[in-house]
Amino acid sequence: MQQLHRFLEKVSRLAVWAGGIALLVSAFIVTVDVLMRKFFSITMSGSDEISGYVFAASTTWAYSFCLLHRANVRIDAFYNFLPRPVRAVLDVVGAVLLLTYMGILTKHATLVFLESWANGSVSVTTLQTPLWIPQLLWVGGLYLFMLTLIFVCLHSLIGLLQGDLKRVQMTVGVRSLEDEIMEETHGMGTDLKTGGA
Repeated sequence: MQQLHRFLEKVSRLAVWAGGIALLVSAFIVTVDVLMRKFFSITMSGSDEISGYVFAASTTWAYSFCLLHRANVRIDAFYNFLPRPVRAVLDVVGAVLLLTYMGILTKHATLVFLESWANGSVSVTTLQTPLWIPQLLWVGGLYLFMLTLIFVCLHSLIGLLQGDLKRVQMTVGVRSLEDEIMEETHGMGTDLKTGGA
């Protein structure tokens, strides 16, 4: 399980970096387009379309990294007041519900991609982009997220059945304030207990 976790962590980290670089490149293209329109009345047609595709694809490729680092937003107003075993059950149930929802979404996203591929659909813009290209990148990110979700659900469910509540917490639980401080100060030489270096 740890080997698979390390593999998914490595792949998701690479995906986040690739998505971040793609977003920077698209932001640069849009900036150049805006400046050229402003000062030279010349437009680079399609920069907004490309940036939309990049945003959609890079978002899905970041889901796995977000899940593995428990960085997803959780509403925990009452969660912290519940007993630890109840929290563990709710964490696993939440992960399974997310897996169910993402399964439905990924299925329909795949159907959209296959339909675009079969029909040779193109965008109704000057670029006339074959829609299967951005949709393939978008769906690829969803499949990586599904794979990661399946792993996380199994890992946390096994932990719950074995009574290993710490494993459940570290896999799908809400991050504590200490966890967030440790991540923010990682590599800064800060001692959390003393507050010094």
